[in-house]
Amino acid sequence: MSPLSRRFEPLTVYLHKRVLVLLALGFSSGLPLMLVFGTLSAWLREAGIERATIGFLSWVTLAYSIKFLWAPLVDRLPIPLLSRMLGRRRAWLLAAQLMLIAGLAGMSVTDPISNLVALVGFALMVAFASATQDIVVDAFRIEAAPEKMQAALAAAYQMGYRLAMILSSAGALAIAAWADPDPSVYRVEAWHTAYLVMAAAMSIGLITTLLASEPEVDRKQASDIQAEARERLSHLPAPLGRFLAWGHSAVVAPFQDFFQRYGKQAMLILALIACYRISDVVMGVMANVFYIDMGFSKAEIATVSKVFGVLMTLVGAALGGALVFRFGTMPILFLGAALVAGTNLLFALQAYVGYNLTLLVFAISADNLSAGIATSAFIAYLSSLVNTAYSATQYALLSSMMLLFPKFVAGFSGYVVDQVGYIWFFIAASLLGVPVLFLIQQLRKQNADGHKQEKAGHNFQSTRAE
Repeated sequence: MSPLSRRFEPLTVYLHKRVLVLLALGFSSGLPLMLVFGTLSAWLREAGIERATIGFLSWVTLAYSIKFLWAPLVDRLPIPLLSRMLGRRRAWLLAAQLMLIAGLAGMSVTDPISNLVALVGFALMVAFASATQDIVVDAFRIEAAPEKMQAALAAAYQMGYRLAMILSSAGALAIAAWADPDPSVYRVEAWHTAYLVMAAAMSIGLITTLLASEPEVDRKQASDIQAEARERLSHLPAPLGRFLAWGHSAVVAPFQDFFQRYGKQAMLILALIACYRISDVVMGVMANVFYIDMGFSKAEIATVSKVFGVLMTLVGAALGGALVFRFGTMPILFLGAALVAGTNLLFALQAYVGYNLTLLVFAISADNLSAGIATSAFIAYLSSLVNTAYSATQYALLSSMMLLFPKFVAGFSGYVVDQVGYIWFFIAASLLGVPVLFLIQQLRKQNADGHKQEKAGHNFQSTRAE
């Protein structure tokens, strides 16, 4: 092999079948999110729905934040017939994707003006199915390849996810704009066309699920834990004992392991996870509404916010990964949180200036670059917390917690804008990021103290040995 070939040999991992499968599954996971979040907010605002209502309706995405509640079921229960035909992971993937297509198709034939309740119902269906798909894809990614390939799988997944976000945000807005030649008049048919195209795009994930092979997983540890619990409960009636033993191994053991490993520090860690993205999420609910209220057209929003913005997120993610590799996770976790909170002030400036496309480009570029850096550091931090013995359930718990509180607070964003205006809203969103910096510093201090104690103990043992 020539020196040049050896130099590029690591890149060949991205041609591996499993990596390409994760690229497509990442696309399938990334497509639904914006369709029940930012894109839906733009549709509702153009339809004349009040900002406060739009803010409250963002709570449909809380499904992503509470997915840990049913993650153990997805992780351990087979689907009759489908699991026998496809395997446990692919069966759940197929079921979630079929539900997603049905939900998006339902949204594509519903008018929020005449039947807002039905539209919200279909949006809830999409959010629940999408959160379920995320649980399965995370487990599939962890189980699909050895540890040395996980970085490539994660990179492919993120690329597919971001490409899908471009399609479901900028693409959906562009399709709606194309189907509505007169932007001054609201035509529900334009949005119906956009959502029907998005439902069809879900076929990429569906086809991938059918063509992929089921991961081979050694479930001995989970079986052993269940067997031990069953033995302890042998005094109970057999059906009840089996049910409680299953519940212990599927639900209790993963959470018990987390608190045993981190002890008193666990609550501080969970507080950081729950608050880390609050500044970003609270601002994000009103982003498209803000752009429309500032007078930007759907085409401008699609070009600047959804295409260029997502690309800058990818640049930020790559930069964040390099910074984490060079300086470690916690310093970049702090940097990312500070940047995300600070860039919200640019939108306060935008609200003060009004319509200004140049300022919008700069604000969105800075905001998405900061979000990319913060996300890279945060994913690295979450991954470091997970015990591989319970990776699916623990990752579902942690990734759910990172959005639960922020999305709840974000539900009041429209009401806050109505009360204080956009300028003070963005200033408040920025200030919400300050407690996050304090939590990171506390964790860094505790980790440093722990290392000192460990080193002191090691030195003491060495002295005694001498």
